[in-house]
Amino acid sequence: MAPHAMRRPRLLDLFCGAGGAAMGYHRAGFDVMGVDNRPQPRYPFEFVQADAMTFPLNGFDAIHASPPCQAYSAMRTNWNARKNHPDLLPPTRDRLAATGLPWVIENVPGAPMLPLTLMCGSAFGLGIPGYQLRRHRWFETSGFWPMSLPCQHSGPVIGIYGDHGRDRRRAEGYSRYFTLDERKQAMGIDWMARSELDQAIPPAYTEHIGAQLMEHLGRREHL
Repeated sequence: MAPHAMRRPRLLDLFCGAGGAAMGYHRAGFDVMGVDNRPQPRYPFEFVQADAMTFPLNGFDAIHASPPCQAYSAMRTNWNARKNHPDLLPPTRDRLAATGLPWVIENVPGAPMLPLTLMCGSAFGLGIPGYQLRRHRWFETSGFWPMSLPCQHSGPVIGIYGDHGRDRRRAEGYSRYFTLDERKQAMGIDWMARSELDQAIPPAYTEHIGAQLMEHLGRREHL
């Protein structure tokens, strides 16, 4: 019998932030516990404040990790950004691989990872009236292959960036400023503050991946 037929599988959400990825996995059928080194008062599920690089990984059916992306993002040309945001992706991958569990790593385009799956908000119909969400993220997995959904950009786009993204918004030709409520609507997230939303991924991404991870867990159970 597959594990999800008896109970909801447990998924550990490392570097969890305010829970965008967690909500998608929850909708896909997982019980999620988040770990982050900063308080996350709006995280919607069980949360532990701890170092994701040392937190015990036993007792879970699968693991998701979103190591800090600043070292690989548009900020990576900034020396202070590189110095203040160490490259945690390779050691995170090594930790997850050593568990033998199914795992998913998420990060921005340009990160040192195998981009098995590319996600964009436009592929899920995310956005606001007149604007499609342009938010590209890469996903690398341990041994299952989630299907990429091609971008569907066909008109004006909305991007969700922090303060460092002002020049990028200007370069990409955004015609106006988007309010916090519009950003929340575009991302499919209604519980986060602005600073949290800037760092989040839409739950639609991990709901898509989580459904395929659930099937993978079921196949493993039958081996």
